[in-house]
Amino acid sequence: MGIMDIFAKIEAEHTASTGKPEWLIIGLGNPGMIYEKTRHNAGFITLDTLAEQEHVQINRMKFKSYCTDLTLAGKRCLLLKPQTYMNNSGEAVVQAMQFYKIQPDHIIVIFDDISLPPGKLRIRRKGSAGGHNGIKSIIELTGSEAFPRIKLGVGAKPNKNMNLADWVLSKFTDQEFSEIQKSSANACECLKLMINDQIDQAMNLYNA
Repeated sequence: MGIMDIFAKIEAEHTASTGKPEWLIIGLGNPGMIYEKTRHNAGFITLDTLAEQEHVQINRMKFKSYCTDLTLAGKRCLLLKPQTYMNNSGEAVVQAMQFYKIQPDHIIVIFDDISLPPGKLRIRRKGSAGGHNGIKSIIELTGSEAFPRIKLGVGAKPNKNMNLADWVLSKFTDQEFSEIQKSSANACECLKLMINDQIDQAMNLYNA
């Protein structure tokens, strides 16, 4: 590679790294060490996995979130981990959405799903909150259900009488967390397809 090619490559990388995000990728969870490795933090776990793969840190505070921007599969993306606590996740999402003028179909939300066992994924183009308070907040504040989402299975309550909040705020067992790490890695592969308009392929490959 000649010296001009090297300069061109550096300039292209700089341009990509400073461009406006085309996609918002949001992982839902609750802030603080007390909630680490809990079922409700499956979205945070997935973004941490992606950050590790891409050698970035999600440590800049903006839009009531820890965030970072990166180029993923050729697309400029902003990763967000809302710090509002789960029930107010929409506050962070709508701020970033309005600031960058990003439409709902370019917002991907990653979150926990108790109807799926640990290790399983379910991808959807859009849909209702389905009883998930984080998604409910996002729908209410953005005014739209038309955002793609990746659901990570975290397992059903062990008995029907258990309080749902207690269950989703409980920590994974070691075996469950091993499965979550696998599904988080798969979710990262899904993201690369979804941001390149290949959501059908992602569904075919990874949907439970």
